Amino acid sequence: MPLTHAKIWKGLDALAKREGVSPSALARRAGLDPTSFNPSKRFGPGNPPRPRWPSTESLMRVLDASGLSLGEFATMADDTSELSLPLLGLAKAGEQGFFSDDGLPLAEGWDRTPLPSLKEGLISLEIEGDSMQPLYRPGDKVIVDLEDARVRSGDRVALRTLSGETLAKELGETSSKRIELISVNPAYPARWLDRDDIQWIARIVWVTQ
Repeated sequence: MPLTHAKIWKGLDALAKREGVSPSALARRAGLDPTSFNPSKRFGPGNPPRPRWPSTESLMRVLDASGLSLGEFATMADDTSELSLPLLGLAKAGEQGFFSDDGLPLAEGWDRTPLPSLKEGLISLEIEGDSMQPLYRPGDKVIVDLEDARVRSGDRVALRTLSGETLAKELGETSSKRIELISVNPAYPARWLDRDDIQWIARIVWVTQ
């Protein structure tokens, strides 16, 4: 399988985790600028954002410093198996036959909820502040799909403005020139942004709490 943009960065993140360091420390260990592997360096301007790739030289320096071959790195980066979880409606969950006597799910009868599989354009953002409580709390991590810019009113979205703000909100009213951003916390009023001031906007597809 080819080493795509997403796989290259996934491999570098996995390598940093294996080494017990941050991506910045991994870059520093290889004699690179500490910001070389920061998430902000992985995409450039555009809608959708333009993927940025690490240079071949920086990648080989990291592998050399970590004692990892290119083949081993490719295996690490290509771990893209799709995950899913057992799914059962709450009403149906009260019926017999879906749980064991110990309350654990049985193998039969369940649908599946797919988890986001690794693909181009997925990034994770950490929630700060309380404007989206109780839906999202500080420290929660959301996954957004930068390659899917199809958003509509009612969607939970993340966006980045040209002035450098990164926000997680609910999309309210929209027009050809402006969008409304709604905070779940009623202490924060709705906010309007001109579309020309938005660098990118994407749906939130998953949250870890």
